[in-house]
Amino acid sequence: MRILAIIPARGGSKGVPGKNIKILGDKPLIAYSILQAKKSQLITKTIVSTDDDAIIKVSKEFNAEVPFVRPSELASDTASSIAVVQHAITFFENQNEFFDAICLLQPTSLFRENGFIDLAISTFINNDCDALVSVLKVPDEYNPHWVFESNENGFLEIATGEKEIIKRRQDLPNAFFRDGSIYLTKVETIKKGSFYGEKLTYIESNPDLYINIDTQEDWEKAEQKLPTLLSKI
Repeated sequence: MRILAIIPARGGSKGVPGKNIKILGDKPLIAYSILQAKKSQLITKTIVSTDDDAIIKVSKEFNAEVPFVRPSELASDTASSIAVVQHAITFFENQNEFFDAICLLQPTSLFRENGFIDLAISTFINNDCDALVSVLKVPDEYNPHWVFESNENGFLEIATGEKEIIKRRQDLPNAFFRDGSIYLTKVETIKKGSFYGEKLTYIESNPDLYINIDTQEDWEKAEQKLPTLLSKI
């Protein structure tokens, strides 16, 4: 299976200005995802999709391909990730290069355990699915079976639509949320406008490694966690 890894990194970050090339530990943030992708035995090609000259320079220094400059209409904070990926697919197909699936690696979710990318790809390949996402378990207190929504009359209803709440913690089904570390999707599914398709499988991430850098506070947490995680990522 030919898999294209795409690391999306636009230049106009607001929460942490210049975060994609800001130094975390001893290297730019984006370098962690590039190096992890390059370690993979199952990724065919790794590229960075960006509109920013400085990000292009740094990406190439870490041996990522930057085959195009992302169009400005796909570099705003309102541009969708699916449109960014579709643009990359179209670019390569116009060059007569085709891939079976896309592995999206967000540089802001950088703490991926050694071997995790290839484990995710193997799981994806061995399942009859359209897509795979990395997830973490939702804490029981936030399980949708224990969450309420207000209705049009201002009364609370169980978010799942059930009439009776599940009383025992042990009876709650597992619930998960996307941690943003890995998205794997068949190209044909992305062309239809979805990262998930109809058959979506998952791989659980290590909760100790979870971070999604969106704010300065997130960045400071990443700095604090990094020294203890270097041997794992």
